[in-house]
Amino acid sequence: MAFERASANQQNVSAPMDHEKSLLTDYDIFLFNEGTHAALFRKLGAKVCQLDGREGVYFAVWAPNAQSVSVIGDFNGWDKTAHELRARQSSGIWEGFLPGLGPGERYKFHIVSAHNGYTVDKADPFGFLAEAPPRTASVVWDLGYEWSDSEWMASRRERNSLGAPVSIYEAHLGSWMRVPEENNRRLTYRELAVRLTEYVRRMGFTHVEFLPVMEHPFYGSWGYQTTGYFSPTSRYGTPQDFMYLVDALHQNGIGVILDWVPSHFPSDEHGLAFFDGTHLYEHADPRQGYHPDWGSYVFNYGRNEVRSFLLSSALYWLEMYHADGLRVDAVASMLYLDYSRKDGEWIPNRYGGRENLEAISFLRKLNEEAYRMVPGIQMVAEESTAWPMVSRPTHLGGLGFGLKWDMGWMHDTLEYFQLDPVHRKYHHGELTFRMIYAFTENFLLPLSHDEVVHGKGSLLGKMPGDEWQRFANLRLLLGYQYSQPGKKLLFMGGEFGQGNEWRHNESLDWHLLQYPFHEKLQKWVTDLNELYRREPALHQLDADPEGFEWVDCNDNESSVLTFLRKSRGPQAHVLVACNFTPVSRQNYRVGVPAGGFWKEILNSDADVYGGSGWGNLGGVEASPLGAHGRPHSLTLTLPPLAVVFLKPESR
Repeated sequence: MAFERASANQQNVSAPMDHEKSLLTDYDIFLFNEGTHAALFRKLGAKVCQLDGREGVYFAVWAPNAQSVSVIGDFNGWDKTAHELRARQSSGIWEGFLPGLGPGERYKFHIVSAHNGYTVDKADPFGFLAEAPPRTASVVWDLGYEWSDSEWMASRRERNSLGAPVSIYEAHLGSWMRVPEENNRRLTYRELAVRLTEYVRRMGFTHVEFLPVMEHPFYGSWGYQTTGYFSPTSRYGTPQDFMYLVDALHQNGIGVILDWVPSHFPSDEHGLAFFDGTHLYEHADPRQGYHPDWGSYVFNYGRNEVRSFLLSSALYWLEMYHADGLRVDAVASMLYLDYSRKDGEWIPNRYGGRENLEAISFLRKLNEEAYRMVPGIQMVAEESTAWPMVSRPTHLGGLGFGLKWDMGWMHDTLEYFQLDPVHRKYHHGELTFRMIYAFTENFLLPLSHDEVVHGKGSLLGKMPGDEWQRFANLRLLLGYQYSQPGKKLLFMGGEFGQGNEWRHNESLDWHLLQYPFHEKLQKWVTDLNELYRREPALHQLDADPEGFEWVDCNDNESSVLTFLRKSRGPQAHVLVACNFTPVSRQNYRVGVPAGGFWKEILNSDADVYGGSGWGNLGGVEASPLGAHGRPHSLTLTLPPLAVVFLKPESR
């Protein structure tokens, strides 16, 4: 991708570096060295600015173990001696001002280490834009943009709250949709602003979650090997183009959550690793600083300046890009010193334990600052263990996240659904176990990208039976997800029954929508989203035990679950009945708390969704015959491999 230079860039291309001009105050340096500066993106890196009446670029980089640092780029022919920076006292920061430069200039920092004469050219850790890979230079850029999402921003606290309907469409920007007639070209941010926004709005999802958009050299890492902690990948456009995408989503009432990876970073030479000839951002001891699962480096959370770097990165995406939340990746790997390590491959903490005390402290500070400085957002933890109080306030001893992925629900539920229905009665507990712990955290139920890669197959591919049964099972799985307490997340393709496993280099199989089963599954998800948003009982008390009540969780012989979802207010109930076998259950009695007519408000076996058409003819009149400890009961038809939702009709 080519970037235009400002016209002023042609002037003074060999101008001397001005070492007297600075954007950094002594207080900035104090906060940075203290580990509490959360806005370093305004101070470090390459800043287009005016100093003493002159337009130019101020450069600043942290390299405390450097003997010398210079800025190199097209403007000086990449001459390593032309523009040397000056060390700012003992802060470890090198800085200087070059008049006449502006947006579009490519640059790097040339570092000569004070250790063993090591030299390296590094991309800017605070760069706002990077060259399109495989090139690795940073690009001077200004972040000016006129936002048009004031209505969304004013209401997002309510839209992101624990009592709001939150159904998230998880997407990888480079493979959601491509242009086959243009050599499989990826869509740009601005093209996605039209196509993705319209699709998500039409499907009824409340939010999107993007796999990391931060710059990453290896496309096959999906963004999880981040080098640009302050730069959206230039594969799809400029920072303003990405802002335009977020803006478009917000204007259509759709929230934006960004995946963010503070757990590890790659070893690419131009990145953070061995930055100034020392292990600056990472631990020097590989038992602490190297991640065996991903072949990457682990941040040194005990170093104050690293904490400031990560805090600033998180706040940058929330403030400058109007993100509505961050999904923090691989939190478990941060919390445990022995994560994926054998005996002798890790170092205990000062008390002899396996907990990473510095990482715990950092995560708490991160969440406190995020909620304090950007009200109305949500911080979401991907945490796969039983670590307590992940989504509880820090003043109560929690980590301070707003939501936590329920990985246990995901694994147990998918294992259950992959069973032949004839065996499901022996595994009934895999469905019911969740309710023992369902309200110990504020949970989000994910059917994420991790479950459709690395040979695991697609969601549809996991379902047993013939074609009809596979689609019926998938409709049931998604209906069961939406009926459970907790917010929802579905990875792209699952909503229409993607047949193949996800491939990051190809588009989703959109051609499948010409076939009725796929088209009707897509309609099912659309109607699920509509019901979920419309009925307070299905979302208002997602994180409150008052919002859920078993009717019968013990009918393993029939593989049937019945339960109530509740909201505040009279008759604020929705009855959910799930039949996990291909056998229709007729005259199935279910206890309910109120008499009158119970309307069938959604049925996954309806013809319109590709089902067999079994159901309850619009609803059932409650009988005064008690059942399941309740004064009234319904005699229902439970369709095969289906979920039905019923609600007492208002009088």
